Amino acid sequence: MIITTLPEVPGYRIVKVLGVVKGNTVRATHLGKDFLAGLRQLVGGELKEYTEMLSNARAESERRMMEEAARLGANAVVNVRFVSGNITQNSAEILVYGTAVIVEPEQPS
Repeated sequence: MIITTLPEVPGYRIVKVLGVVKGNTVRATHLGKDFLAGLRQLVGGELKEYTEMLSNARAESERRMMEEAARLGANAVVNVRFVSGNITQNSAEILVYGTAVIVEPEQPS
């Protein structure tokens, strides 16, 4: 499946628009990781526990979006966007959405 933030896929033409597709997940860290991140905030540096959590959440959300697109018969998703927000103090939602389409390679002129 082709995934792009562009409104089209270079080298392809959109032959059918199937609609908006999305995937999301809400993730929370556990107490041990929150404690380590809190200590790291005192001395500075990357909060690796949160970086890893959000990276995994983005991957899961994208996978769910692609599954929804595949169920519609899409072979590409265009205009993909990621949104994140806090649900509670220790949890975050990652939402990814885009437009499911069917694309075909452009024919050379």
